Amino acid sequence: MMILSYHQQREQLVQAAHCLDQAGVMSHSGHGNMSMRLPEPGLMLLTSVSHLTHLTPEQLVVVTFDEEVIEGTIDATTLEIVGMHSCVFLERNEVNAVIHTHSPRATSFALAHQPLPCVYEAFLRLGITEDIPVADWAPRGSSEAVRYIVEQLQKHPTTPAVLLANHGLLAFSSDPLATAQLIIIMEEAAQLTLDARSLGGAQPFPSGALEHERQHMQRFGST
Repeated sequence: MMILSYHQQREQLVQAAHCLDQAGVMSHSGHGNMSMRLPEPGLMLLTSVSHLTHLTPEQLVVVTFDEEVIEGTIDATTLEIVGMHSCVFLERNEVNAVIHTHSPRATSFALAHQPLPCVYEAFLRLGITEDIPVADWAPRGSSEAVRYIVEQLQKHPTTPAVLLANHGLLAFSSDPLATAQLIIIMEEAAQLTLDARSLGGAQPFPSGALEHERQHMQRFGST
């Protein structure tokens, strides 16, 4: 994997934030936070503010997984959620970026304590074959909330996201842009699933759908 400079990592996070904003998947407030694993063990880049609209590289700080600010200054409300990001990095070695949003339709499932169903083909193309699970509620960033997130990560070792009960969503992937794209697809899936309920409800994929999808993608080199 190519090692990026701090400047390149900051730019990737900013690009991902702008991507989410342009896609219209943010809540009205633009609230969210995002992080990226740094090469040095136990360090990450984290947004220093509690919104992602108009994010700039200067609004990114370096913090430890234990909430110590190494470089820059950070809002207290954002410092609260360091553990929400670091627990994903600690549980998933392959994850390099974590994004939290209150994307409205996906968050509707979180408020209802209902997993986001895997019924949208775009999920299959990302290798997702199970519903996005819900982590129980506790105050944002608290040790209890972190424990509930970790429980879902361990119960669902292939899930790329977790809904946070009564709160929002947490998505993670190999880099910030891939994570932003995942959130966009989750929001699309949530909207389409809710719309489908007026038509009798979304229907499951047939048996073997993932393998069929992968074979089709391999044929065109689009994996």
